[in-house]
Amino acid sequence: MELENCDCRYFISYSGVKLPLKLVNELADESHLENRNTYFRGCYDTDQRLLLLEKLVYGEVELRHVYTYHFNGTLAEAEITDADGEINVLRFDEAGAALAAG
Repeated sequence: MELENCDCRYFISYSGVKLPLKLVNELADESHLENRNTYFRGCYDTDQRLLLLEKLVYGEVELRHVYTYHFNGTLAEAEITDADGEINVLRFDEAGAALAAG
């Protein structure tokens, strides 16, 4: 994921459990990041779709989601990397229904 092609913003938390996660409580000034132990970085495309979500704890990425979308704007794939580096890929059809792993 190339961050220079995205609009990256920083947040305190997220809401909901449905993918893609929704980042909330945007931090308006990046200078406040050095005073925070935990925060989220969200990178958005020109259509304001979340492409990359990272949870940073003490400057280290603890959780990462990479999202791709169908042409109609629904989520196509979520690649989720946990704190142990384990990767789980979830795929969805154009209506948003989860597809069987395989």
